[in-house]
Amino acid sequence: MVSVELPVDVAAAILTRPDGSFLLAQRPDSKVYSGYWEFPGGKVESGESVAHALARELQEELGIEVRRAYPWITRVYTYPHATVRLHFYRVVDWQGAPRCKEHKAIAWERIDAITVSPLLPANDPVLKSLSLPAEYAISNASDMGEVRFLECLQRRLAAGLRLVQVRERSMPARALARLVERVVAAAHPASARVLVNGDIDVARAAGADGVQLTERQLMTIEARPELALVGASCHNSDALHRAESLGADFAVLGPVKATPTHPDAVPLGWDGFGTIATRAAIPVYGIGGLTRADFDAAWSQGAHGLAMIRGSWDEQR
Repeated sequence: MVSVELPVDVAAAILTRPDGSFLLAQRPDSKVYSGYWEFPGGKVESGESVAHALARELQEELGIEVRRAYPWITRVYTYPHATVRLHFYRVVDWQGAPRCKEHKAIAWERIDAITVSPLLPANDPVLKSLSLPAEYAISNASDMGEVRFLECLQRRLAAGLRLVQVRERSMPARALARLVERVVAAAHPASARVLVNGDIDVARAAGADGVQLTERQLMTIEARPELALVGASCHNSDALHRAESLGADFAVLGPVKATPTHPDAVPLGWDGFGTIATRAAIPVYGIGGLTRADFDAAWSQGAHGLAMIRGSWDEQR
């Protein structure tokens, strides 16, 4: 009988400051891949929860006490010496100043300007996932009117919105193409990215950054579209697993709450969302009846953030 080596479970921390910078640590001479940079953390001991391992490792390695941490993504990576299952948590509040207790050095880095190298190979897709913002705004031009929507878009971009999906299912094809071009023209100077719902050709023609696959497309498409950014719309665990295997950059899962756009859909609730999204290998946004007041509940259930239609354009919230 051929023995199968089980992955080594590792708790990994994305320590994040309010300015968006995160902490990387350099591995000591005593460890494999000495001198490489990684997210701090360590092995989960037998009988230990991942959250407990995370808190213990950060105290041992950095001398800090975790106050608030959210589960994020889980990725499996095979090194020559071992296969590891990396359970990433976003740590947003802690007591004490991080200091080197076991690593050679630590450094606060920004996703758009990483200054240290080399990084452990397992971290490349993690860094790409970190570049996704917490809010994913979905267009509502059909209800708001195109002029009002574009005015609102400009204000939200000026306030920091960085990811937009154009989703106007009742809009004629030519009008949709023109709208996508206008959204791209507004978003790109603000360093924001634009995806088009369901239409790969329109996304390419308009210079959008990617496509948001519908669940039907997701389950029938044979390969990942050749675009920089690919999102996937999911309603259950099968679709989420398919998104992972296809190589989608992120998924949108819902509806979390009742929503007028899907009146017949049974809401997942945050517990149902968490059951499906927990340990996903890619970032997962919650969607369905959500507002910006739902961020904390979403993060507590493993969400990367929120995908919103009305919630993103209601400037009173």
